[in-house]
Amino acid sequence: MLSYRHAFHAGNHADVLKHIVLMQLLDYFNQKDKPYWAIDTHAGAGLYALDTGYAQKNAEYQSGISRLLPRDDLPVSIAAYISLVRQLNPTETLSVYPGSPWIAQQLLREHDQLRLFELHPTDSQLLGANFADAGRRVKVQNIDGFAGLKAALPPAPRRGLVLIDPSYEEKQDYQRVPSALKNALKRFATGTYAVWYPLLQRHEAQHFTAALKNIPVNTWLNVSLTVRTPNADGFGMYGSGMFILNPPWTLRSGLQDVMPYLGKVLGQDSGAGFVLEGGDGPAPRS
Repeated sequence: MLSYRHAFHAGNHADVLKHIVLMQLLDYFNQKDKPYWAIDTHAGAGLYALDTGYAQKNAEYQSGISRLLPRDDLPVSIAAYISLVRQLNPTETLSVYPGSPWIAQQLLREHDQLRLFELHPTDSQLLGANFADAGRRVKVQNIDGFAGLKAALPPAPRRGLVLIDPSYEEKQDYQRVPSALKNALKRFATGTYAVWYPLLQRHEAQHFTAALKNIPVNTWLNVSLTVRTPNADGFGMYGSGMFILNPPWTLRSGLQDVMPYLGKVLGQDSGAGFVLEGGDGPAPRS
């Protein structure tokens, strides 16, 4: 949807979960010398101002990243994430939040490559400007991310991590994501695919993870964070999740201490909690 701007939500609880998981995935890929591609299908602008513009409208970062910055009891993986955020904010003032592309660029090595797709013309232009000095290993394209993914697979080094996180403001995204994953697995069966999704009370969202669990794949991992009790009127996002196909074997254990901590610090009421589950192959059909 071309009206959607992620800047409104930058640094919120969903970004916190997404980026901590992304960092753990990239850390795993970096354990082997062989190069890989990181592909971001809905890259956004790459960097977001928090002290002005869109982010100030709802100030969602105040119930997300801002709650973690002053803590002195951070688990190791969360501390690494906070360290990256502080690179952009060397003073006590939180003024910039990094998107997934910037985080990935910091962790990729010289021989790895980053492919960024963004359809929104303004965000795509900002993305290109933010990575203008990144060199040939980063490629930015102003195209639909699902189409870009299809063209990019399989990656030349036959190692790759794909992040898929559309806005889901269009109901079609709930069908486009599983379809794109099935097609991607045919082209690149050994790739790791990380899908972000919102927790909402709308019908499509309620049945989304079930559709992902039915995709034929060797292994999957589902992690979600609920920060509050759903509103009585049925509106609003009360949490989010990451569904990973072909996850690293270390990921589940790496999230064991992270998720209870995020539930405690980012939780807004007694409805806060988390899910951490995994499986082999498609779930049985009911």
